[in-house]
Amino acid sequence: MNINKLNSLVELYFKKVEEIDGKKPFLKWLKQSKPTYNWEDVTEKIFKLSAKIKSLINEGDRCLILSENRPYWLMADISIMNAGGISVPIFTTYSANDYRYILNDCKPSLIIVSNQDQFKKIKKFINNDVKKIISFEKIEADSLLIEDILNENISEKVINKNLKRNMPACIIYTSGTSGNPKGVVLSHGGILSNCEGAVELLEPLVNKKNPVFLTWLPLSHSYEHTVQFIQIIVGAKVFYAESLEKLISNMGLAKPTIMTAVPRFYQNLFIKININFEKQTGLKKKLIDQTLHLGKKILKKERLNLREKMMNFLCDRLVRRKIRNQFGGNLQAFVSGGGALDQNIGEFLNAVGLPTLQGYGLTEASPVVSCNLPNLVKVETVGPAFRTNKVKIADDGEILIKGENVMLGYWNLKEDTEKVIKDGWLHTGDIGELDKNNYLKITDRKKDIIVNLGGDNISPSKIENILCLNENIKQSFVYGDKKNYLVALIVTEKEINKEKIQKILENINKNLTLVEKIKKFVLIHEEFTINNGMLTPTLKLKRKEIIKNYKQQLENLY
Repeated sequence: MNINKLNSLVELYFKKVEEIDGKKPFLKWLKQSKPTYNWEDVTEKIFKLSAKIKSLINEGDRCLILSENRPYWLMADISIMNAGGISVPIFTTYSANDYRYILNDCKPSLIIVSNQDQFKKIKKFINNDVKKIISFEKIEADSLLIEDILNENISEKVINKNLKRNMPACIIYTSGTSGNPKGVVLSHGGILSNCEGAVELLEPLVNKKNPVFLTWLPLSHSYEHTVQFIQIIVGAKVFYAESLEKLISNMGLAKPTIMTAVPRFYQNLFIKININFEKQTGLKKKLIDQTLHLGKKILKKERLNLREKMMNFLCDRLVRRKIRNQFGGNLQAFVSGGGALDQNIGEFLNAVGLPTLQGYGLTEASPVVSCNLPNLVKVETVGPAFRTNKVKIADDGEILIKGENVMLGYWNLKEDTEKVIKDGWLHTGDIGELDKNNYLKITDRKKDIIVNLGGDNISPSKIENILCLNENIKQSFVYGDKKNYLVALIVTEKEINKEKIQKILENINKNLTLVEKIKKFVLIHEEFTINNGMLTPTLKLKRKEIIKNYKQQLENLY
């Protein structure tokens, strides 16, 4: 498939339908016992759903999707576009204020909602702009049930051929670490361009086996929203996970070849495997140590002698294979995005037989900018830029992006758009550098940098990642802008006294610079979660919200 010749995401889908065996399995939701939908099933449902939507909306109308990940989600997204609408996916974990803001901002004429639980979140914010509601399950409202729509007969199967690459495909509202979410308008061409770069990257992986994806990240997030079109291009079988808690057991069922997730998932995985490793003694312990040592040497392209090659063969059979089997046994790659992955975690996972490719992107770039290449991994970087976009570093270290993948702009926010797109270059707000091989390294967010009273620039995320590598520290938050020293909020993994945490911090501080050391801390008992507003839906810290809630405790440390 020649992606750069396609006009729209709708055309992409139907081109794939022409190429692929219609009986081939396509979509499966692990939460339901229903059989897997094949390509014929999905295509028939898209035709019916898009015909119904077209009868309810005008061209360019916004159509909101509020649902957990499930097969109907993908069908709804493509159907909206095929009907001439603009898809507006939103998170199921937004606050009431976020829902109110988004509905007032984009003024959808159609809402597609999964069930009563989700409907209750937006019910009181629905205004006269909304002409109709479609629901996946019965809700307490005047709505069209999707099963009834799918049981209807349609006179003709229409593919929208009026869509162009420069036209809006969707509005993705950023999860945001502060303030109201911004509606990022992404074009068909922007997402297609991103897919083109991603497919080139994944080609050596998907050619080895029939690709299987396990999807956990919300499809309302730009990362996973674009991934679903990559899944279409490679003809993947897609499993939708039940929940984060069941993700590892779901991996055993789905046996994915590729899986995308955010750094928090890999951090938890690292801790769990490490805890198991530390229980081992004697010969098993020596074998694990060798597995890590040799795995890291291979990762760094260091040559092994004959003895090391033989030992590595044993490590692969006795350690790495067992670990891979716990995750289905077919994993070709984890792909990490949505935040910075700690270098130690990246090295560890690759060394134990779980290939992990760190990438970089942002919603405004459709969203992926760069990613490490299979067998050419530099874990301290986020890889080279996709061929389909350009990257350069500004004089102040800010990463700038140019290409078709750059957003059309923020919905209803012309001034904000002009602040971040200048002369065609997207100003990311991230600080980074390019090495001699043009691999991109992210060093920090411009707006998250702490500047102490001495004028030193300090990365809080770097220190937080280091703190959370300790199995006793579940979460941390570093504070100290315009202060003499740094302090931290710490959430422990289990009940641990303050003295033990103090000793842990003393050891960690030995490997930090003078200005990075944590001088004081507060133990807090409530985790930072999406529900309490302290985390974004992609598990990033909402720094302003945390400061607002813990301002007094933090200031008491000075």
